[in-house]
Amino acid sequence: MSVIRQYGLKRCSTCVKARKWLQEQGATVEFTDYRDEPVSAALLQAWAEAAGGAQNMINRSSQTWRGLPEDRKSPATEAQWLALAGEFPTLVKRPVTMFADGAITFGFAEKTLAAHLS
Repeated sequence: MSVIRQYGLKRCSTCVKARKWLQEQGATVEFTDYRDEPVSAALLQAWAEAAGGAQNMINRSSQTWRGLPEDRKSPATEAQWLALAGEFPTLVKRPVTMFADGAITFGFAEKTLAAHLS
């Protein structure tokens, strides 16, 4: 089984559960806390493409989202959505899991992750 890249927050319970589940399946997981190590604009773009647009990878129920001023919650362009995710990485749905087959998933659902294990 190849190495799986996962991004999220080290103290996020969902990230911890997802990482543990993958390891129990025999996967090697390289985890990056994207608050400590911000991701590149190119990687954010790849995530946005996988999500069908940057606005689809934003967690609108997060504390960070609720704390944003109303005028920041309605970016007009894809570039503005990406800039928002870059500025506030905790807005990105987590964990973000990148598989060797090129798939990128958001969140933790065993069935979804299992479909990409090889």
